[in-house]
Amino acid sequence: MRNSLDADRLSHRWFGRPHAELDEEERQVLDRTAARRPITRDTNEAFAGKLSFGDRMADRVASFGGSWTFISAFGVFLAVWAGLNLALGRGAFDPYPFIFLNLMLSTLAAIQAPIIMMSQNRQSEKDRLDAANDYQVNLKAEIEIMALHEKLDELRDRQLGAMILKQQEQIDMLTRLLTEKGR
Repeated sequence: MRNSLDADRLSHRWFGRPHAELDEEERQVLDRTAARRPITRDTNEAFAGKLSFGDRMADRVASFGGSWTFISAFGVFLAVWAGLNLALGRGAFDPYPFIFLNLMLSTLAAIQAPIIMMSQNRQSEKDRLDAANDYQVNLKAEIEIMALHEKLDELRDRQLGAMILKQQEQIDMLTRLLTEKGR
């Protein structure tokens, strides 16, 4: 920004309040707009840089755990487990009602649920980052549109003023001609 006077003048013009009263996002957008700098940023890149190994692993687990591949593979595993134990009869390692299988399913659910919730929480954070970026981009676009309207209004007023001056010159010339002819 060129100086604080410009910041205040632009703030009053586009936000209707002093620069000091703007919130941080509005101030940042106003300063970048005045400096003709872009406001957009790649939120995916910014967010990906903050992910730890555990975060990336949780995202992969959640991605696989919520896929048809997982559901199909797990369905096949359950069918094989039950079929094998039923076929072995009395020598089965987990006879009907498959108590060990139920224990493994409960353990899997107990581990998988918080991992999926961690991934969903991170996705919510990313969505908030995207929303904040969208707000800034929209605010900058709105400011740019207002500035364009001001320029168009100024241009129209200048052209209208020039037209009025030209018409006044023509009226003055006609008045002078009529006055000279009437003598």
